[in-house]
Amino acid sequence: MLAIQNNIMAMNASRHLGRSYSALGNSVERLSSGLRINSAKDDAAGLAVRELMRAEIAVQGQGARNAQDGVSMLQTMEGAMAVMNENLIRMMELAEQSATGSYSQSQREIMNAEFEEMANEIERIAHATQFNEIAMLNSDTGSVEIHVGTEETINVNTVDMTKDGLGIETGDGGWRHVSDHGVADASDTWVTIDNDGENTDNLTIQFDGEEEIVVELDATHGGAGEYSLNQIAALINEESQSLGYDSDGNNLAYNAAEVVYDEADETYNLQLSSRGGDAASMTIELGSDVTATGGLTGQDDVSADFDEGSEQAGLNILTAEAAQDALNTVEDAIHIKDGARAMFGYKMNRLESTITILGIQEENLQASESRISDVDVATEMAELTRTQVLAQAGTAMLAQANTMPQMALTLLG
Repeated sequence: MLAIQNNIMAMNASRHLGRSYSALGNSVERLSSGLRINSAKDDAAGLAVRELMRAEIAVQGQGARNAQDGVSMLQTMEGAMAVMNENLIRMMELAEQSATGSYSQSQREIMNAEFEEMANEIERIAHATQFNEIAMLNSDTGSVEIHVGTEETINVNTVDMTKDGLGIETGDGGWRHVSDHGVADASDTWVTIDNDGENTDNLTIQFDGEEEIVVELDATHGGAGEYSLNQIAALINEESQSLGYDSDGNNLAYNAAEVVYDEADETYNLQLSSRGGDAASMTIELGSDVTATGGLTGQDDVSADFDEGSEQAGLNILTAEAAQDALNTVEDAIHIKDGARAMFGYKMNRLESTITILGIQEENLQASESRISDVDVATEMAELTRTQVLAQAGTAMLAQANTMPQMALTLLG
């Protein structure tokens, strides 16, 4: 029907042209973004699956980076342990050197000084080695959890590579005692002798297997002799430094006394130590007129065995026998260190294996996400070409349809 009011052909052509342009717009959007799904209207179900996959891919990628950081952390710790190993080897070398009988005591003391320095360096490394402020070598009671993109974690236990953990605490060995009571200040009176200045009394210290240390105390202060803690320590060391040499030519001189501070009681105390590693007990004897105000138990000519004393941590190479014992102890420390180092090694291997697996999983997830989300360029180009032709045809037909009402004018003329 030829009509002027309503151009049905134009409306039909316009509707088809709109659909063609809409399809053309979708194809252009997909090809320009590279995505088949650009909004929920494109594929609501596919969009939901894709977003979950993208989240999982991100988690897998971060998990792999976490594992790589874990490897770096363990490499840092393992590298520090390699340096410790060099120090332990040097300690064994020094112990072997001192174990032979061709060295003098003074030479062994030089060897022992380096031996202690090696142990102290191991202690320093154990506390100083950190990764992002995380220490793993100074305690065996903790662990580090490495999250690798799954619900489970890879736990790495910390290890104790300190001197205590390796059993290489150094010292002169033997016997040590710290007085039961102290004084507020090291310059305060430690012992008093009250004999009207007529006699001299002694303070005698005897470690079993070693020479006596005899300190002569004389009342020189108007009938009463008062000696501060510092003075007593100095007098004891004056005597212990004068012990001379043994039959083998070994120098017996050492400092037997030391003033130590007790943080709990906030007092200064007298510490007495044996010279070498053979002593297992100590006896102290005070003269009849000596009063020990600083806490030494033996008073009024009473001898007291200091059972409350303690054997010192005494790994040293000051004697051939001690050096032979040190060889076994340091060898045990190397075994402990090797076990811990091996544990770090297989944890690194496990983390590197995890990194490989996470990479494969991430790749497969990415492929799955691509199949859901990415546009098939060949198919979409074919669709774009088809919709372009349809749009061009629709535009031409709409133009023709818009001229149809003019045909009615010939009838009206």
